[in-house]
Amino acid sequence: MKRTQAVALGEAPADLVITGGRVFLPETGEFRALDVAICDNEVAALPDDADDVIGENTRVIDADGRAVLPGFIDAHTHVDTVQTLENAYHYALEGGTTTVVTETSGLGGAFGAEGVEALLAATSYLPITVKATVPPQPLADTFEEPRADEDEAEALAELLADDRIVGVGETDWIHVVGRDSPIERLHERAEREGKRSCGHGAGCDGAKLSAFAGVVDNDHEAITADGIVERVERGIHAIGRYGSIRDDVEAVAGAVDRVGAAELSLSTDGMWPRKLLDEGLMDAVVRRTIEAGVDPADAIRMATLNPARHFGLDDRGSLAPGNAADVLLVDDLESVNVTTVISGGEVVVHNNEVRVAPRSHEYPDRFYDAVDVRTDPDAFRVPADAADAEGHVRAIQLGEGLLSHETTVEPAEVDGELRAAPERDVAKVALLDRHPDADGSGFTGFLTGYGIERGGVATSMTMEATGVLAVGADDADLRAAVERVNELGGGWAVVRDGDVIAELPYRVAGCAADLEVEETAKLLDAAENAVRSLGVGVERPLVSLASLPFVGVPTMKLTTSGYADVVRRELVGLDPD
Repeated sequence: MKRTQAVALGEAPADLVITGGRVFLPETGEFRALDVAICDNEVAALPDDADDVIGENTRVIDADGRAVLPGFIDAHTHVDTVQTLENAYHYALEGGTTTVVTETSGLGGAFGAEGVEALLAATSYLPITVKATVPPQPLADTFEEPRADEDEAEALAELLADDRIVGVGETDWIHVVGRDSPIERLHERAEREGKRSCGHGAGCDGAKLSAFAGVVDNDHEAITADGIVERVERGIHAIGRYGSIRDDVEAVAGAVDRVGAAELSLSTDGMWPRKLLDEGLMDAVVRRTIEAGVDPADAIRMATLNPARHFGLDDRGSLAPGNAADVLLVDDLESVNVTTVISGGEVVVHNNEVRVAPRSHEYPDRFYDAVDVRTDPDAFRVPADAADAEGHVRAIQLGEGLLSHETTVEPAEVDGELRAAPERDVAKVALLDRHPDADGSGFTGFLTGYGIERGGVATSMTMEATGVLAVGADDADLRAAVERVNELGGGWAVVRDGDVIAELPYRVAGCAADLEVEETAKLLDAAENAVRSLGVGVERPLVSLASLPFVGVPTMKLTTSGYADVVRRELVGLDPD
């Protein structure tokens, strides 16, 4: 007989007991006066009174009337970009996030299956549970040739047999709806393994959404209540989000009465360091959801039981006997003030004192200094004959949020070249291929709506693309910013009048900083302030740049081979005709 059974029967002492709390049962939505008995890192029982299993060596925590909840689960995030998790996990635990389901498009986009395995290795020893998805991006062939050859595609598919992998990562609907795609082999393997296929359905509705529903199991891209209902009606599990990319909680609040809380989960979709420090992780999402008018019991269920059930995490999401001992003590449900956190049976936060610290990890050598793109003037030169007879070229018009559209602009012509014309809000924009198998070249076009008046900025943070993006009002400063990102091995660099005025290194695969969270937040703030000093006035200047290559949003985007007309699913060049 397992020790947990003996504890449940009152015949053996528990390792840890929580007394005097109001235990939340997400299956019924009730709070009940129960104790929690923990043994061998599992919940053994929820007795009315645990006195019979309190032995000489049993640790007892008095909840003193506080709510006792299962650990929060982030149903969709990106822990392989911006900040390495091993340097940030303690802040996640501080707010009660004990499990994350993460994309791997950063490390996996650059290094394929090796990148996914590196992330799993880096997070395997942390006192927070990390479940990952396999990135479909290396197999995407909509605008350019797939990155993955046959061996790499098979290696990615084989990862779906790993217990730490819960499915295929977010797949943009444009890659799979109404067309054959190499990505299908991942979805087919996931189905055989009983794993999930995650969707990215921004702009997908009507018949296209119905077609998409036959491919994917969930989607985090509904930004209205009607969009959430549309997805649930088609059997798609809808995941709401509140984080550094978007706040779609009002849509969740508007839909929950129509579809029921059981059909919805909550996520961050990534929480950048400053927001993590200031607000928390899933505690911030639950708090925001309650503020939007969702009943606390429903909000908590959407952050615990629902994502656990959806992703097949049968040992978490509730405090049922046999589940992992991920337990939170919360003294106020409205503010979601988490005071004590037990993760996998280990007390990692007690009475607001965090008892774990950042940890170091060494990635494979080739993950460092992993950015090498062209910086010679020819890489950014646009000949004057690229314009039409009136001197106009096709360009990207930056819109609200992650949106961008096709437009035409009139660049300056200097010595037979087309250059930025900041007085007309015309900037140069370039995307260079930094994949290990690429030659570092790319495409240079034009951007308007960003408002840059001087200098240049470059970054290797390019959503779902393995590139270095640069925007500038001056060719020399644009090139200098790219040169500095090269030297840093990835990250952000802002240049004015030839001088680097702000920088942040992303040493790990050009995707993430391995600094402490506070330092990363400070340097990101400095980079944003520096970009604003160049005249940029958009609401989120760093996110706006990082999203320019993101073809998951169905507008005009940037690739290393030209502009991507996402709606028509074709590459177009500078010629506006």
